[in-house]
This record gives sequence, structure tokens and C-alpha cells, in this order.
Amino acid sequence: MEHSGQSKVPARRGAWSLRKWLRRGSARLMPRHVPIAYKLAIVITLLISTSMVLLGLVIVKNQTTLLTAQMDSFGAAVTHQLAESSEELVLSDDLLGLMVLINNLGKTDELLGAAVYSETGVVLASTGLIPAYGVETPRQDQQGSADGAYTQEWLVNRYPLEAQNVVSFVRPIEFQGLTAGYALVTFSKASLAQAVTDTIRAVVAATVLMILLGIVTAYFIGKRLTRPIHRLMRASKAIDQGDYAFRISERRNDEIGYLIEAFNTMADGLLEKTQVENVFSRFVSPNVARQIMENLDHVRLGGEHVNGSVLFADIVGFTSMSEKLPPQEIADLLNEYFTHIAMASRLYRGTIDKFMGDCAMIVFGIPEQDEDHKFNAIACAVMIQRLIERLNTTRQRDGKFPVHFRIGVNSGEMLAGNMGSHDRMQYTVVGDAVNLAARLHNVAVGDQIAITEFLYRDADVHERVNARRHELIKLRGKSEPVTTYIVEGVASSYTRTMNAHIDKLLAQDVVA
Repeated sequence: MEHSGQSKVPARRGAWSLRKWLRRGSARLMPRHVPIAYKLAIVITLLISTSMVLLGLVIVKNQTTLLTAQMDSFGAAVTHQLAESSEELVLSDDLLGLMVLINNLGKTDELLGAAVYSETGVVLASTGLIPAYGVETPRQDQQGSADGAYTQEWLVNRYPLEAQNVVSFVRPIEFQGLTAGYALVTFSKASLAQAVTDTIRAVVAATVLMILLGIVTAYFIGKRLTRPIHRLMRASKAIDQGDYAFRISERRNDEIGYLIEAFNTMADGLLEKTQVENVFSRFVSPNVARQIMENLDHVRLGGEHVNGSVLFADIVGFTSMSEKLPPQEIADLLNEYFTHIAMASRLYRGTIDKFMGDCAMIVFGIPEQDEDHKFNAIACAVMIQRLIERLNTTRQRDGKFPVHFRIGVNSGEMLAGNMGSHDRMQYTVVGDAVNLAARLHNVAVGDQIAITEFLYRDADVHERVNARRHELIKLRGKSEPVTTYIVEGVASSYTRTMNAHIDKLLAQDVVA
């Protein structure tokens, strides 16, 4: 019993594997995309084929019934005529007259033979083919009538004649209610079979012709009907690739026309949304803009406590600088440096929170989560410092004075969300960690990056950042002073990558 049970398990597994292989094979054989024109051609072809087959069956059946009825009617008429003509001859036992009468019937392709029998079934006169079994009263398998006439089908297979189906019509020869004999006429069913065959051939030929015409007609009709659908497919691909200006110019007054109009309306909405998002992302961070555009129904005041990092960077001596330079030059200078600061923040997954005069505020790990936001914030500050150094070299070569930034970075728990009023709000972060970062950038001097000891000692930062102890600062509301560090750089492996990014950014400036 145990052996039998074990043998059934591999069998079931083998059957399951075979079914799985067959399903996969059929899935590979089936095309991924079948045009509607082909589907329409197949459906119309199946309808035409089914209709023509059914019509052909009806025609063949009716034709067979009609020809059979004609043959039965003709055979019954000939047999009736023979029975009436031979009545007196049979009663008078005039065999010569019977022979003359039968021979006068003539022979055709359909009339194969005739005979007159006595009441006991003895052949009195005959010509051509007659049944070997003679005549008898109708049996259950014979088609009889009320007057005693019946038909009997049989097969002729005599050399040199070819095998053929024949039918014999038998009618009693009656005199004053008594049966004096029988009249028999044999006809060939070859003409009937040939007529049925010709009908079938004609129906098959017409069916094939209609199928071919149906395939061609359905294909071209399908191509014409699916032409606007193909335009919709191309338009959908264009929209999917970002070409929101794509429109379908065709105008129709049917269902496809409504679909085209709806598509163009949708494309207008997507284009407008994209334009608004592009413009909106210039005033706020692209990440924030995207989140707001995707959740327009859920924009409300409030926030949530998150763990992130904040970077503050501003120009040293900006007040005196702005007094010496014309406003347009000050605006150009700020735009140039803030553009490079934004590029550096994107490389390290930072989000520009806002520009406040000459100060830039960048957050990390908000609104998109970043497990390495602490190091990314410090690395971004170092890259900004190195980038400003390279830009100052170019400014000094052009006879312009250098610009120096001081940067403060801090990390911790903060409140992130929409702050302000219901009619005017801004996505930003607030909290002690944010205030400390703002205080740190005031502690630093030109070209310095200040962080807290707590941030420097963090396991994600300490091994990758080089810093030196700076000074203690006292904060309002804090009983203990905060130890600060000045960042001098990052590990050499990160420095090489950073320098490559800086070279790429400056090369883009040269090309532009």
C-alpha cells in the first residue's frame, strides 16, 4: 500500500508539469497583439462560413427531396401505366403481347428494366435489370402505399456494369379487386446522385467564393474602421512619451468621434497640468510640487514629525555688497550662485525649501525619505563650498570680487508640512533642529561649514567626514552649551566623485 501511494505522487506531479508546459507553450504561440482588422475578418469569415454551410445543407436537402419526389412521381406514373396496359394481357395469358408491351417502354439511362409478374410471382415478361428476389407484398422496410404499390432500393453489381444504386417501382395488376399480377419498373439513381453531387459542388464553390470575398471585404472594412483607432493608439503613445501637444484633427459624428473629442480634451488637461507643474516647480521644490499636484484634494494645513537634516547657506557681507553694486548685478550674482547650489542639492537628494534674500535653506530626507540624509546634507555643504571656490577663481580671473558663503548643517526631529493660512500656505520645516541649523551658519565664518558634535559623532557621519572641534555656543532656552565642529571635507572616495560632479556642472555652464 505504501509503495502504491508513493508511485501516485510522481504521476500527479508529472501530469501537473505536463499541463503547465502545455499552458506555457500555448501562451508562447499566441501573439501578444492581434489587430482588430484581423479579428473582424475572422469573425465575418466564420459568420459567412457558418451561414453558407447551413444554407448549403438546406439547399442540398431540398434538392434531394425534390429530385426524389420527381423520380417517385415519374416511376409511379410509368408503373401505373404498365399495370393498366398489361391487365388484359395478363388475364388472357398473352405472353407475346406482354413482351411487345414491355419492349415498347424503351430503354433510357434512367430506365434500366421492366417486368410483369403473375400473381404467384412468376416472371411473365421482362427486359433489362429486374430484382433477383422477384416481387412480394410490401415488407416493413419497404415504402408502400394504400393501393399496394411500393418501392425497393437495391444495388446492382454485375459485370460489366458498374456498381450503382437502383430503385424498383412495383404495382399490383388488379381486376375487380383481385390481384392478377404485378408490374415492375427499375430506374437508376445515378442521375439523382449526380444532381445532388452537382448541387453540393455548386454550394461548396459558392461557399468558398463567399468566404474569400468575405475575408477580403472584412479585412478592408476592418482596416477602414480601425484607422481612427490606430490614430488613437499613436496619440496614446505620444502622450505616454510626454508629447502632450499631440492632437487628433479628424472629426467624426459617431462613437469614435466622441472618443477622439474626449482624448483631445484629456490631452488639453494633461498639457495644462504639466505646464502648471513646470511653472509651479520653479517656485517650490519639484518634489513638493509633484506631491501637491498628485494630491490636490488633500492639500491642507498641518504637518507631521519627521527625522531629517537642514542646511543654511548665506553670503558673508551681503549687505555691504548690495550697497556697492547695482540691483541688476546683485540679482544676476544671486541667480548664478543659487543655480549652482540647487544643482548640488539635487545631486545629494536635497530639496530647496526656500531662498531668503541671500540665504538658501535646503532640507534632506523631506519630503522624500532618505536613510542617509545626515551624510548627504554634509556632503552637499562640502560640494557647495568646493563649487564656490571654483566659481570665485573664475570671478577673480575676470576682475570681479569673490563671494564667500558660510554654511550650517544640523539633523534631528522636526515638523514638516504646510504652514501658513488656508488662503496662503507654504511647505516647510520648523523645530529646534531647524533653529539650531540657522544658529550654526551664523557661528561659521566665510568658507566654513559648522555642525554639532552630536551630528559629527553619528555612526553614519563620523567615518566619512573630516572635521575639527570649533567652539561652544549657548542657545536661548538651553541650559547646556552646544559643541560645534568645522567640516574640512569628506573621505577621499567621496571627494573624487564630488570633483567629477563639479567638473561636469562647470562644463555645462561653459557650453551654455
